[in-house]
Amino acid sequence: MGFWEDVDRHLVRYSAAGRFTPEVIVRAEGSYVFTESGRKILDFTSGQMSAILGHSHPDIVATIQGQVATLDHLFSGMLSPPVVDLARRLAGSLPQPLSKVLLLTTGAESNEAAIRMAKLVTGKHEIVSFARSWHGMTQAAAAATYSAGRKGYGPAAPGNFAIPVPFVRGAAEFDWAGQLDLAFELIDAQSVGSLAACIVEPILSSGGVIDLPEGYLAALAARCHERGMLLIVDEAQTGLCRTGAWYAFERDGVVPDILTLSKTLGAGLPLAAMVTSAEIEERAHERGYLFFTTHVSDPLVAAVGNTVLDVLERDKLDVRAAESGSFLRDGLLDLKAKHDIITDVRGRGLLAGLELASDEVGAEVTRRCLALGLHMNVVQLPGMGGVFRIAPPLTATRDELADGLDILDRALAVTPV
Repeated sequence: MGFWEDVDRHLVRYSAAGRFTPEVIVRAEGSYVFTESGRKILDFTSGQMSAILGHSHPDIVATIQGQVATLDHLFSGMLSPPVVDLARRLAGSLPQPLSKVLLLTTGAESNEAAIRMAKLVTGKHEIVSFARSWHGMTQAAAAATYSAGRKGYGPAAPGNFAIPVPFVRGAAEFDWAGQLDLAFELIDAQSVGSLAACIVEPILSSGGVIDLPEGYLAALAARCHERGMLLIVDEAQTGLCRTGAWYAFERDGVVPDILTLSKTLGAGLPLAAMVTSAEIEERAHERGYLFFTTHVSDPLVAAVGNTVLDVLERDKLDVRAAESGSFLRDGLLDLKAKHDIITDVRGRGLLAGLELASDEVGAEVTRRCLALGLHMNVVQLPGMGGVFRIAPPLTATRDELADGLDILDRALAVTPV
C-alpha cells in the first residue's frame, strides 16, 4: 500500500476542498520544506502562518531537546519556571493593564477561554464578530467564525452576531464610521440586552488579508465600552512582530480588554495565550472561572515560547519584519503593474494579501507556483476573487523573498486570464 493510498484509506479530509498538497514532505529547514523526491520548496506561508522563525530554527531545536529531556508535561495544577517566566515576559511586552496570562495550545482554545471569561465577567452571553472572521473550530470560537464552516452543523451558540468588514472591494475610501454606526444600530435592535464582547482580528487573514482602517479599532472599542462589552483582539497571525510591530493593535493606540495569541507565539509549536487585566481576572476568579485543560501551562511549549521571545528581541525581528515587509510590498506592487489579473495589494509587514480578479486563476497560479518551487495559499471567498495570503518567516532573507516574487511572476505570466 503506497503513501497516497494510505491517505485515501485512512485520513479524514478536514478541509471542505478535501485536497492535500500533492507532495510528501519529509523535512523542513529555514524558509524551505523538502519533499520525499528531493524537491526544495520555498514556504511563503510559514507552515500554517506560524513558523515565524522559519523551520527547525537552531535555538528552538536546542530548547526542545533540552526541555523534553528535563520537564515536558505536568498535572495541570502544577507550575514550572518556564510557564511563569513566559507569563511575566509576555506581560512585560504589553501595555498596561494587560498583565494576567493563561497559557494554552491553539488559537481556538485561547479564543474559547477569552469568550468564556467575557461571558462570566459581564454576566452576559451575546458575542459580536466580523462577517469574514476566523476564530477557530471549537464551540464558542466557531460560533464567532463567519468566513467558513457554518453550514450543516445545526444552530450555533445563541446570541452571536456578525458586523460587516470595513472594506469595499475596489474602493480607495469609504465611510467606515457610518458603516460601524449602522452595524451597531442593527446589533442593538437584535440584542436581548446581553452584549458581552466583540472579538476581532486587526487584520482579517482568512477573510482576505483585510487590514482594518486606522482609527477603526479605537472607534470599535468605544462602541463596545458604551455598551458594557469587552473588546477581545485575536492576534493569532499578527502578534509578535509579524506586522512590523510587536502587536498589530499598537498602531491604533488601543489596549484590548482581552488579547489572544497563538500561532506565532509557538513559532510552529502548539502554544497559545490569553492575556487580560488583573481587574478582569479577579472578577472572573471570584465568579469561579474554569478553563482546566490537559495541556494548560505545559512546560515544554512554554520553554519554546521563551526562546521565541529571546530570538525576536535579540535579532530585532520587529524591525526586520517592517523592512522585509516594505521590500515584499514593493515587489508585489511591481507585479500588479505588470499583470492585469492582480487587482489589489494589501496587508502590513510580512502579512501581505495579493488579490486576483478570479478564483479559477488563483487556484491555477497556486498549482503553477508549487510546480516552480513556491508554496502559496489562496483564500477564496464569494465576491473576493482569489487572495494570496503571503506570510514568509520573519527570518526570510531578501534573496528568498526575491526568489518567491520571481516564481510568482513566472506563474502569473503563463496563466491564462
